Amino acid sequence: MAKKKAVESKAGVKDFGVLLSPVITEKTASSGGTKTRVVFKVARTATKPEIRAAVEKVFNVKVDSVNTVNYMGKAKKTTSVVGRRAAFKKAYVVLAEGQTLQVVEGL
Repeated sequence: MAKKKAVESKAGVKDFGVLLSPVITEKTASSGGTKTRVVFKVARTATKPEIRAAVEKVFNVKVDSVNTVNYMGKAKKTTSVVGRRAAFKKAYVVLAEGQTLQVVEGL
């Protein structure tokens, strides 16, 4: 099995298509303890090195570690329709000591 190479563009990283949106909830805000942890919804094909490079490039911070979780979509049904929720991938990014990141204005 051949390893995937990250394709670099003129911007430098595989681009901003890796990071889809920040996840801002009470649970993600309180997670991490003394470390600064930020949670992003990322592309399902994104690897940990690609996520690290994208966060460092976009927010100009030093990343300590990246953990990812794949969520599979659930089947949901109403009285007459059977549907399915979308599957997605989340990345828990731990920043290096002394680094901070504000993904929303005013926090």
